[in-house]
Formats: sequence, C-alpha cells, structure tokens
Amino acid sequence: MVLSSYRRPVGCHVTNRQGASLSDPDKTALDAVLGELAGPDDPEHPDVSLTHDSEWCLSAFKSGLLVWENLEADAGSARHMTSVPRSEVRRLWIALAQGDLQVVNAESWQPGYG
Repeated sequence: MVLSSYRRPVGCHVTNRQGASLSDPDKTALDAVLGELAGPDDPEHPDVSLTHDSEWCLSAFKSGLLVWENLEADAGSARHMTSVPRSEVRRLWIALAQGDLQVVNAESWQPGYG
C-alpha cells in the first residue's frame, strides 16, 4: 500500500536514540530520527521508535530489526520482523502516526522480540 499523502499526526511521539521525544512529528522529524540509525553503533542506545497514543509502538534498530508491541500489554504481545529496510520502516511509521494500525498489523510479523 502506498500512502500518497501525509497527514500530520496527532497523538503520537517519536523517540530518538538518546531517549528524547517529540510529539506529533512531521515527516522531516520522522526522517531525522530514523536517519540516526545510519550513525555509529551504540549498544546503550540501539533503537529509535514511534509510539501512538494507543501505546502501540514500532521500534527500529540499525540491524534491520523492527519490533511491534503494545507497551501496556504483557511482553507476550511483542512481534518482530528482521532485515526491514529503512524505507519500509518509514512507511510503517507514517501509517502508525496517522493511526492506521491495520496497515502495520497486516505485515508478516513473527512472535517475540527477535
């Protein structure tokens, strides 16, 4: 599915590798945070994430690991995919930012954190 337009999100926040959050990010902010994964490895700060107000969160790692979980649910709800290109992470982040959980849920998720 191609998202032809980007509606500025309401009710989400993006978190960078250092843990700083920005509410209701625009595309430029999403791209900047996702771009941090191109930097050097940092075992203490390995991921960036986008969290919707529903507490559904997509965490992306430099390795291509993508984790989909509800932060208020038990750990058994976590799912993941590996070798996810950043362009695909961006597409899914935009869907989540716009509240389209169905687009994210429709992916080929595997159980657990990977």
